[in-house]
Amino acid sequence: MSEILVGVDRSEQSRRAVEFAADRAHQLDLKVVVVHVIPWSPFSFTTPEENEHRSTRRAEEIAAATDQIVEPLAALVREKGVAVETLVKHGDPVDTLIEIASQRESRHIVLGRTGDSRVKRALFGSTPSQVVQHSTVPVTVVP
Repeated sequence: MSEILVGVDRSEQSRRAVEFAADRAHQLDLKVVVVHVIPWSPFSFTTPEENEHRSTRRAEEIAAATDQIVEPLAALVREKGVAVETLVKHGDPVDTLIEIASQRESRHIVLGRTGDSRVKRALFGSTPSQVVQHSTVPVTVVP
């Protein structure tokens, strides 16, 4: 079964993106994969004490994101009778979403428009705009 990958965060736009993806998946008999990426850089500065507890802290972050962000959105997909899978990863959100879509051969990526400030968008660009620019599969940004 092919799939639609949905990148999510805690925003209302993510909820709308999941609903859009679930409707499309229902129409096309596809599975939805709900993905949350916890921003993380391997180049962040940490102390030896932080490194000692890094794997425990990362596992706790994944568990919290799964319970608080991903599973409530996956429940919306299940309510529509669509198969759903969830993933939570650490990394650069843009690179990680594109990599997951490529590895899984996703047919489509759906994202909610972010609520980033104009200054942040001007300096760094938004996640959806960067995914649109670099993805090799179709991307839909839901307002």
